[in-house]
Amino acid sequence: MYRIFFKPFLDFIIAAILLILLSPIILVSFIFIKFEDPSGPVLFKQKRIGKNTQEFSVFKLRSMKVRTHDISGRELTDHERMLRFGQIFRKLSIDELPQLVNILKGEMSFIGPRPLPIIYGPYYTENENRRHEIKPGISGWAQVNGRNSISWEDKFKLDLEYVEHIGFVFDIKIAFLTVYKIFAKSDVVVRGENTNIDFHTYREEQNNGK
Repeated sequence: MYRIFFKPFLDFIIAAILLILLSPIILVSFIFIKFEDPSGPVLFKQKRIGKNTQEFSVFKLRSMKVRTHDISGRELTDHERMLRFGQIFRKLSIDELPQLVNILKGEMSFIGPRPLPIIYGPYYTENENRRHEIKPGISGWAQVNGRNSISWEDKFKLDLEYVEHIGFVFDIKIAFLTVYKIFAKSDVVVRGENTNIDFHTYREEQNNGK
């Protein structure tokens, strides 16, 4: 009952309220992004895998410069491409706010396994693919238990634990832990500064015996 009716209803109502209340922050973020790097869009869109392995476009505030190479042709690192406010966006999860639109569209939930790039699709085991039995979330059980600092196997194990025990109390617990970790700036790892490689690369190395 909670998974089918109450959870989607709560998601929609809370997302609508938060989108109205947080719209000034989103607007100011748009201005900061355009002021520093006017050549690119304010939103970053990427195809992700959703419920029942259906593809959808996830929305985030752009936190990196559009330019990928310097004037000499050298490829810029993720750290060099980061906007001045980009790290703040990520540490405070401000970059995730546009996903409130994804929730209103019925593509995401507040709590659930994080939606991952479609390139990862062929690399899931049958059991790991069960994470797509429910809508992906802005935050999830794996995110409040290590985020990018834990292995892919541990992430998927936590995702499946959530799928099997989804409930109102569990969601409230994850929501409170999410808020705590945001303000504590815990488990925040900026892309390019961690050792957790992309899943498809990781699985290919496993299959090749590396």
